[in-house]
Amino acid sequence: MRRFFRAHRDEDYSQIQYLTAKCNRLAHEKAVLDRECLLAKERERRLQNDLEAVATRLLRQEQIDTQLRIKHDRLISRLHQQQDLVGFLQQRVILLGEEASRDAELLQQVSSELLSLQSSEVQLEGLVGELHAEAQHSAALIESLQEELYGKTVELKELQGSKETLTEELKELRSAHQRKVRELQQENERSLRKLQETAEQFEWLCEQQRYWICCVKRFKDCLTEEKETLVQQVSRLEKKVMKLKKSSDGDSHTQTLLCPLQDTECCDRRTSWDAEAMADLQSNGLYEELSRAGSSIDGYQKPP
Repeated sequence: MRRFFRAHRDEDYSQIQYLTAKCNRLAHEKAVLDRECLLAKERERRLQNDLEAVATRLLRQEQIDTQLRIKHDRLISRLHQQQDLVGFLQQRVILLGEEASRDAELLQQVSSELLSLQSSEVQLEGLVGELHAEAQHSAALIESLQEELYGKTVELKELQGSKETLTEELKELRSAHQRKVRELQQENERSLRKLQETAEQFEWLCEQQRYWICCVKRFKDCLTEEKETLVQQVSRLEKKVMKLKKSSDGDSHTQTLLCPLQDTECCDRRTSWDAEAMADLQSNGLYEELSRAGSSIDGYQKPP
């Protein structure tokens, strides 16, 4: 009987340990998913910071490009002014060439001014070339920054998609975990109820067994007392028989009559005691309980 309950108890304990280990594994998986989600959020934050830095650099480069364009426009306007001035001076040179005889000194001055203007024009052309080179370099830098910004944007979209996927998986795992926890709680409650019922049955069985043992002990004590009484009567009768043997042969008939009387008296007394004991048990309801306890004990295990 103890092995039977110990086997059930070990089975319930092993099942509880298995369910506990399963809960711990689910909690560990949940912690891993939370950590991955935090890492994804950290990467998203870093990419957002990189995107903001690239946008700031792009805005600064656009400002520099705008300033260079303004400077280029100013230089072009100045070049146009110089070209207009050169045209005007050329016209003046033509006029002075026609009047060379009259104004030779003025022609020399105009020639020197023309040379200086030409040298300044060459310088302006070199400066315009440098501005064009800087503008091309700025355009190439802007294109590379735009490509980098596009790549960062694509990576950010991918991270957002993976974040949404991980969030959905985390929600599914959380719901599955909660459902599994509820099932495990229900199974634990059923196991506890089963253990309580088994314990109650075991307590009732022990109580019936103790009651049965007490009844048997009482019955044994009564039998022992009756046996002692009978032994005393037998010893007294044996003494009487010994005394009667010493008497005459005429008393032998009396001795033969005493033995049947003794047997009849013993049988009558035992029968009367059995009847009285049975009536007492039936009146107190002990006989039915003893029979029921005996049948229930025989169904589980014999008493020691």
